[in-house]
Amino acid sequence: MWANRRARVTVLLTSTAALGMLVGCSSTSETTTSSSSESVTHPSSTTSADGTPASRTQHRHRSVERSRTAAAQYDYRGALQHLEGLEGADVDRLTTRIAAQKKDAVEWADNAQIPHLFFHSLIVDADRAFVSPDSAQGYADYMVTVEEFRAVLASVHDKGYVLVNPDDFAREDAQGEMTYVPITLPPGKKPLVISEDDVSYYEYMKGDGFATNMVIGDDGAVTNTYQDASGTSVEGAYDMPAVVDEFVRKHPDFSYRGSKGILALTGYNGVLGYRTSDIEYGNDPDIDVDEQKRRATAVADTLKDDGWVFASHTWGHTNVTDASMTRLTADTTKWKDEVAPIIGDTDLMIFPFGADISGVAPYNGPKYQLLKDDGFDFYFGIDSSTPAWGQLTGGYVRQARINVDGLSMAAAKTNDQHVLHDFFDVDEVIDPARAEHGF
Repeated sequence: MWANRRARVTVLLTSTAALGMLVGCSSTSETTTSSSSESVTHPSSTTSADGTPASRTQHRHRSVERSRTAAAQYDYRGALQHLEGLEGADVDRLTTRIAAQKKDAVEWADNAQIPHLFFHSLIVDADRAFVSPDSAQGYADYMVTVEEFRAVLASVHDKGYVLVNPDDFAREDAQGEMTYVPITLPPGKKPLVISEDDVSYYEYMKGDGFATNMVIGDDGAVTNTYQDASGTSVEGAYDMPAVVDEFVRKHPDFSYRGSKGILALTGYNGVLGYRTSDIEYGNDPDIDVDEQKRRATAVADTLKDDGWVFASHTWGHTNVTDASMTRLTADTTKWKDEVAPIIGDTDLMIFPFGADISGVAPYNGPKYQLLKDDGFDFYFGIDSSTPAWGQLTGGYVRQARINVDGLSMAAAKTNDQHVLHDFFDVDEVIDPARAEHGF
């Protein structure tokens, strides 16, 4: 996984204007002008595939662009490697600047003190979500709107937070023991994990103003399908991954070496908006489960290539604290049979309801052993009383998450000491649609 992430970072290309500001490069001498992921050759160049000056120039542009992307996302070693073998005054200047940035970067002091904010599916149309006969209160309590989420991203970015994934700050060592690994950032920058729960677009949400699934757009990136109030289906950034991807393209310094966040999946309604469960849909003549699996797998692969990682949220959104060993064993079997083949293996467990298997005391006992034997090394509960909390043993890493939703924002509005104030001003973030609908 670690090597694959490094390879992914080197090919992530972003806005040259944004990158120029981040690495201090002149747009006239050290950048190429391009709005896509392909570098642009000069109009006077002659195209050739056999090493002519035109093909060498194109290779040079791509290498410089990739170097600048890596540097903007704090992978200074990778940035310098992209420049190896290149010559020119612009390359010399860029090399000097990246070397200076590498020298000035500092190691994050305590990996147990990395905040983690989590969300549920984003509300696209509050006028439908907040009047749903059966679910309006739940949506208001546990969801945020797309507009609120965008405002949160802007705030945490302005405060110097940088998105990291779990394998950026911890992994197994050569002896198979979990250990923290260094995160190196410029002074003033701070790591942050974000995650989204229940990325399945459940059946009960249909018609209530949410995205319906994730798809691969014409540009090869993951986007959403959304059906508006008139019944027209459109594609766009209507849920967390696509919104974050857009933001990182504009602000590449918001991502640490390409990392974006965690998507926590159940399985009983399928995954990513596709009805992939044989248990639930195998006998439904209107659903081609194999085709649903194929499409979901393609989306999952694209998300992983673009900096997203997956977590188990249990197959049945199971309360792990209360579940018997029989039920928990059956649930993990369903996860391995129906979800893992689509998203691949994961070592991340995000507990539904925040229902952990221990308080602050270290894990032990049969539930932990079952989950550990199933390959889980990272465990995430909920604690909104503190900005960050973590626990490391040789067997696992635990991290507390903070819920960002209607309930927590309402609490923050009446409590000046609420933890959310570390990340954003609720009055500036909250969507007026809440008050308009009585929430």
